[in-house]
Amino acid sequence: MSRKCEICGKGQVSGNNVSHSNRHTRRKWNANIQNIRIEEDGRVRRANVCTRCIRSNKVNRAI
Repeated sequence: MSRKCEICGKGQVSGNNVSHSNRHTRRKWNANIQNIRIEEDGRVRRANVCTRCIRSNKVNRAI
């Protein structure tokens, strides 16, 4: 599954873990991507959508 939202393009972001001794190691934050059924142009299909787009009604969920 792709870790990118098909609606807004939100995806994975990288950065550093910083320990108490100030050592830096690379890490990543994954977007909360859900595979849901959406209705688009009168047709139902599956799409990878972030929860922010689901919550803000940027997609029309199929029943």
